[in-house]
Amino acid sequence: MLKIGITGNIGSGKTTVSKIFEILGIPVFYADDAAKRVMVADQQLITEIKAAFGNESYFSDGTLNRKHIAAIVFNNDKQLARLNAIVHPATFRAFDAWVKTISNVPYVLKEAALLFESASFKMCDYNIMVQAPFESRVERVIKRDGLTREEIKKRESYQFSEEEKSGLADFVIKNDGSELVIPQVLALHEKICSLVH
Repeated sequence: MLKIGITGNIGSGKTTVSKIFEILGIPVFYADDAAKRVMVADQQLITEIKAAFGNESYFSDGTLNRKHIAAIVFNNDKQLARLNAIVHPATFRAFDAWVKTISNVPYVLKEAALLFESASFKMCDYNIMVQAPFESRVERVIKRDGLTREEIKKRESYQFSEEEKSGLADFVIKNDGSELVIPQVLALHEKICSLVH
């Protein structure tokens, strides 16, 4: 069974593309969702977060004090890097545990916004980049999340450029309107299945 990473910059459509793979019967691990789960479930990580950001990082009922964490890491690149440095390994552990529960599929997908930035692409056999022009992505994110153009640019600044990611990826799916996405996914699915055998 192959492990395939899939990423794309904010608003690229990587989640939509991942959902198409799911329709084809391919299990998808959503790293951002998993990161939220491990922050309240992985005891090692909870201990590390408390040590780094204080016991007030968690409420007495065990839920994460998001406001407290956000106040520390927001607009502080060093603290954000520190948080990522402890959350990413816990997410990697969750991915490894998840993979062990899956059988009878040719491959699984790991969908992650920071696949290359976190170096988790190295845990995958191949990696896919979903590309879309900046203006299309901005439009999508404004509609979807109600963020401002400035907020989108700020989030984008934490990610590698599309060029860098495409250079690191084994496969590229274009979500720019020049080609239909579903036929690209179907062709890639066939190709990956052929790599398994």
